[in-house]
Amino acid sequence: MRKTIGVRLTAPLLAAALGPAALLLAPGAFATAAPAAAAVPGMAAAPYEYLGWGNPQKPTDVMKATGVTWFTLAFVLSDGGCNPAWDGSRVLSGGSDEAAIKSIRAAGGDIVVSVGGWSGNKLGEKCSSASALAGAYQKVIDAYKLKALDIDIEDTEFSNATVRQRVVDALKIVKTKNPGIVTYVTMGTTPSGPDANGKDLIKRGAAAGLANDGWVIMPFDFGGHSGSMGQATVSALDGLKAAVKSAYGYSDDAAYRHIGVSSMNGKTDEAGETVTTADFRTILGYAKQHHLARFSFWSVNRDRACGSGTDADACSGVAQSPYEFTKIVVQYQG
Repeated sequence: MRKTIGVRLTAPLLAAALGPAALLLAPGAFATAAPAAAAVPGMAAAPYEYLGWGNPQKPTDVMKATGVTWFTLAFVLSDGGCNPAWDGSRVLSGGSDEAAIKSIRAAGGDIVVSVGGWSGNKLGEKCSSASALAGAYQKVIDAYKLKALDIDIEDTEFSNATVRQRVVDALKIVKTKNPGIVTYVTMGTTPSGPDANGKDLIKRGAAAGLANDGWVIMPFDFGGHSGSMGQATVSALDGLKAAVKSAYGYSDDAAYRHIGVSSMNGKTDEAGETVTTADFRTILGYAKQHHLARFSFWSVNRDRACGSGTDADACSGVAQSPYEFTKIVVQYQG
């Protein structure tokens, strides 16, 4: 991954999610009543940029070159306790990360902040309760007056059922305290959709009445797949859609609008696995057809050809022009 089970909502759960008025709705109304993400132009296409290593591009240079207006900045981690910090070490306010965010906004753009990732200390594990975890998320939201938050749940945070529940419950608190905020939950996947942990996470979200805007998969590092990576991604998204539809009782259309994809450009972490621009165009077509909540990728840092001795985390590993993948993703507007 990145460096750095079907339950229909019952009337009581509907009431918890939507309030007493939900009980007056016709069966299945929850599917159309649930909010759709990407209410803000450009938010649905917010590629990841990691400002913590290598030679990251200036976000404003990327904006000028591609027309992208939103970025997903990664990663906020635990500083060793239940307190958020960039990479677990850089301050939220007054540092280089805040300066980058201000430059993006001054140029007319905005940001999603991603909490988690594969490496480092995870807030979901270091915070001992849902309320404490929600408090840590809130510090990030308040620091940047966020419109959107991404929880990239991976590795030990993803594999622990107690932590999965804690993340769901914390996000429900965040939703209550920050009306209108868009939330994404991003996780790994198999070529046929979320694994048992992923399905469990979605079920827990539905059972808790979490109106999450986008359940997002990372369709790479498969350990084997058939067909192109674009086709494997479509298969994984079909499986994700089925899991979300089953758990929440959504219509097909509403289920699609509550799922998303975060691919990886070029050579992935797995030998022999490559995601091409043709694969990105396949994903773009699927996203447009079904109005997905999100089409992102890891990462802007890698959206350039490699030079001699260049770190593979800072380039795609394939022949390409600068920002070739970003220019495809930015065509998606929800």
